[in-house]
Amino acid sequence: MKPHKEAVSIIVKRPNGDFLVVKRPNDPNDDLAGVWGFPAVTLYNDEIEIDGVKRAAKDKLGVEVEIIKRLGESTHERPKYVLKLADYEVFVTKGEPKVPQPDASITQYVECKFTDDAKLLIPAAQKGSQCTQIFLEDLKIEWQNAN
Repeated sequence: MKPHKEAVSIIVKRPNGDFLVVKRPNDPNDDLAGVWGFPAVTLYNDEIEIDGVKRAAKDKLGVEVEIIKRLGESTHERPKYVLKLADYEVFVTKGEPKVPQPDASITQYVECKFTDDAKLLIPAAQKGSQCTQIFLEDLKIEWQNAN
């Protein structure tokens, strides 16, 4: 039986509806290299989702956040493990999102920007990014057969 991992991703929203996307580095060993997505972290043993959300904001973007709502979750079987991931919509209470952050022991993003264009996330969803799939499905945007 494959090990199970849990993760959370954060969707940073602005009052005008724009949301923050991050670009993953061009790592040849990463299935999601170079695509736009959302900041995410794998939960530590016994870490609750809310603490993971706050850690993702701090470690990946250098900000503090408050949770607006939990958008949803999905569970997918990966080659080496089963991943359960939940998306959280948040707003920034302190700081301005910046990437990369100084902690080189975790995946750091190479770009970030606010946008209102959810279709920018379709390539990541098609490559298996659960956080973008959940977000697009919440918005009722078809991604599986999109060009």
